[in-house]
Amino acid sequence: MSQLFDLTGRLALVTGSSRGIGRELAAALAEAGATVILHGRDPQRLAQTVAQFTDRFGAERIHHTCFDVTDATAVAEAITRIETEIGPLRILVNNAGIQHRVPLLELAAEDWQRVIDTNLTSAFLVGREAARGMVKRGAGKIINICSVQTDLARPTISAYTAAKGGLRNLTRAMTSEWAGHGIQVNGIAPGYIHTEMTQNLVDDEQFNSWILGRTPANRWGTVADLAGPAIWLASDGSNYVNGQTIFIDGGMSVVV
Repeated sequence: MSQLFDLTGRLALVTGSSRGIGRELAAALAEAGATVILHGRDPQRLAQTVAQFTDRFGAERIHHTCFDVTDATAVAEAITRIETEIGPLRILVNNAGIQHRVPLLELAAEDWQRVIDTNLTSAFLVGREAARGMVKRGAGKIINICSVQTDLARPTISAYTAAKGGLRNLTRAMTSEWAGHGIQVNGIAPGYIHTEMTQNLVDDEQFNSWILGRTPANRWGTVADLAGPAIWLASDGSNYVNGQTIFIDGGMSVVV
């Protein structure tokens, strides 16, 4: 049974993996045996993460790349370079994303576009280029990192909500075209996860109380809560799971 979830020998690219959720998902895949390509736009922070991963998993299993996920040309060149110099991609995790909090009536068009490009269009661009090789080889796993905001909305994060809702349907669109070629495309939709980037929200007594009361599990999620579902969706254990978005939110999205 454990062989179902063994990723040994499989090459995985995780976008936005120099920190936060992406970093922990990359670590989970490496723990399961995958060879991991770390990605980020900040070369210094990426180098620090690469050094830590290399110490932990060994230099032969850790690679890195630095490119703009919203630039179609840069994406195409990066994926070609990966497949030529490192090996065939078997797993892609589209994790790169940003947040921009401002009321909808005050949201500038350029900020709207920046959030859409980073959270939605990038998954199309990177997913499309990665899928070219996967389709030819007849195998591949694409995991799109959605959000509880895929289904729910909150004030001041309209562009993020729109992007994550679109990512769910992009997951379905990818499935409709690529499932017949042996590719499984699915989404993970985390709820409120306690990370260094959400620490200020955890420290906000009013917001923290709202999260605990709104979540049936009565706690924040942790990055460890995402590891198992990510490994499952990247492994042979999910070979007939297509086009689904798995909510990992402590039950938040199923109650009123």
